[in-house]
Amino acid sequence: MVNNQKAAKRIKQRSLLKKILAKVFVYAILLIMYAPILYLIVYSFTSSSQIGRWEGLSFEPFIRLFASNNRESKQIWQAVYNTVSIALVSGVISTVLGTTGAIGIFYSKKRSKNLLEFLTQIPVVNAEIVIALSLTILFVMVKAQFSYATLVIGHVVLTVPFVVLSVKPKLTQMDPNLYEAALDLGANQTRALFKVVLPEIAPGILSGFMLAVTLSLDDYIITTFTKPRTGFDTISTYIDAVTKKSGLPIQVRALTTIIFAVILIVMVAINIRSSSLVKRRIKKEHEKD
Repeated sequence: MVNNQKAAKRIKQRSLLKKILAKVFVYAILLIMYAPILYLIVYSFTSSSQIGRWEGLSFEPFIRLFASNNRESKQIWQAVYNTVSIALVSGVISTVLGTTGAIGIFYSKKRSKNLLEFLTQIPVVNAEIVIALSLTILFVMVKAQFSYATLVIGHVVLTVPFVVLSVKPKLTQMDPNLYEAALDLGANQTRALFKVVLPEIAPGILSGFMLAVTLSLDDYIITTFTKPRTGFDTISTYIDAVTKKSGLPIQVRALTTIIFAVILIVMVAINIRSSSLVKRRIKKEHEKD
């Protein structure tokens, strides 16, 4: 009896130790992830030109960021505009191409389908530098001038496979006979596609678009290789350039804080909406029962 109690106590202690270690591990990962961001946010509220030296609470970085007569601020906002415009344009193109490609793969014959799925997965696991170098060589071979268009093409090449992978699961969840049924009921192929297939896979299309935009906003390597050689910067290339020349402007710290705050608000809003939709769905199911 005593031995059983001791064994049960040891098991309980081990279980408690595992829980503590698991929590410590999770908190350590979160600390590694968010400590640099929080550090940067804290130093966006001081006028010190060097991160790590606190000169009292100040909104000087934000004031300079929104100052219309500040040359650095104008360059930063131009870089922001370039980044967002590239992300949206390439995101829309990638979503159209990726959705079309995913539908084409889904309705292909088995042998062709397996080959096409394999080919779309290669760019996802491939090193980004390989894609960037390949595009650069291609543009040089065809004597294309590096411009906004080459940059968009680079971002589209990067993000299309991710859209395909986002849309494809929704297609596999869809009843494959819906499209054929729509055709049998008199709809032409275009009408069946827009009225039957696309509404069924809309969540996958939206997530693919958001992923494409996110990847484009965050990209540095392909942007560096395919952007215009002079007078054009995205946020990543601008920060890299000014850091090498004269150090990080204090306005960039303020911009980072704003970007983080916007993303946080959007994520909270999405989670609230998702939870409310789940609650409504559960409520409707209970009402039916």
